Amino acid sequence: MSGQANKGTAVVTGASSGIGAVYADRLAGQGYDLILVARRADRLQELAEKLRYAYDRKVSVISADLSDDDDVRRVEQAISANESVTLLVNNAGLGGQAVVATADADAAERMIKVNVVALTRLTRAVLPGLLARNRGAIVNIASVLAYDTSFGGIYSGTKAYVVNFTEALHREVAGTGVTVQAVLPGATRTDFWELSGSDIDTLPKEIVMTADDMVDAALVGLARGEAVTVPALADTGKLDTFLGARQAFYGSLHADKPAARYEA
Repeated sequence: MSGQANKGTAVVTGASSGIGAVYADRLAGQGYDLILVARRADRLQELAEKLRYAYDRKVSVISADLSDDDDVRRVEQAISANESVTLLVNNAGLGGQAVVATADADAAERMIKVNVVALTRLTRAVLPGLLARNRGAIVNIASVLAYDTSFGGIYSGTKAYVVNFTEALHREVAGTGVTVQAVLPGATRTDFWELSGSDIDTLPKEIVMTADDMVDAALVGLARGEAVTVPALADTGKLDTFLGARQAFYGSLHADKPAARYEA
């Protein structure tokens, strides 16, 4: 049983397995009640029972497919109306290496709906309440592939959106009691790979992290107030250099006339 003080309610999407299930366990251990969201109701119920017993927390579940518009709205309504919500972990995601020319259009749309649309709508659902209470956090799970387009343009594009969206949101809430974090996992051993049609065992073992280690590192980053957390990155100076170079590059993109090389 947990002796932790109640920290409010954490909403975790994609909570039935992998990274989401680890987040649920860790947050319950830290003193949060939970709202767990995922498609697989049986796994959600099993996890909820385990966490209630282990940590003596309130755990409710919402079975929902976040690629379905009606289900997303149902989750929105439930979490926006709950004044105990202090943390949202947007972990649910769909993956795949399909290139645009041969991708199944419906599968691509589902990926965009889960990775981008649902994440944005659920963030928007809880943010006004967090700001009104001047308390809480939003954690958006992106991927290191946000910075690498060789894996597949659709998936990489969705994760680049998550990073940009979260960085902008971090600036938007600056000076309030609300914190925002983008987490960029590398290869993480979960069933996400199998579900997306990939085999993680083809990767070198030295670049594959466990979900437990990934989440534990991300939670340390959240406690430290990091806007961007990359659990595998040993030298954070590299991230600072990258972000600084990107900002300097952006500053060179404005002028009152086209560059000379574009003159006819």
